[in-house]
Amino acid sequence: VQLVESGGGLVQPGGSLRLSCVASGFTFSNAAMYWYRQPPGKERELVAQILSGGGGTKYADSAKGRFTISRDNAKNTVYLQMASLKPEDTAVYYCKAISAWLTYWGQGTQVTVAS
Repeated sequence: VQLVESGGGLVQPGGSLRLSCVASGFTFSNAAMYWYRQPPGKERELVAQILSGGGGTKYADSAKGRFTISRDNAKNTVYLQMASLKPEDTAVYYCKAISAWLTYWGQGTQVTVAS
């Protein structure tokens, strides 16, 4: 099983990024997918979730109105579109999958919002 995140980087405040997470080794279309983040010195927190059919999206209050989670089951990929980024969005962003009661994590991708 693999979850591989990409798309992180350095962006100025107010900018946008799209994170991708490509999954393999399990039935992606049946999995609930999540994006978490871990800011420096803080605990990991849930950012957004999306259920297997593409519905059931939920967002942390900090992400509402700025972030959008989506998935492409044909590509085994979940996305996190982030807009109006703020310095407090700086974190390592992780992809998580729950499939058949098993949990899988990616290795994370760094997002840094700074001028």
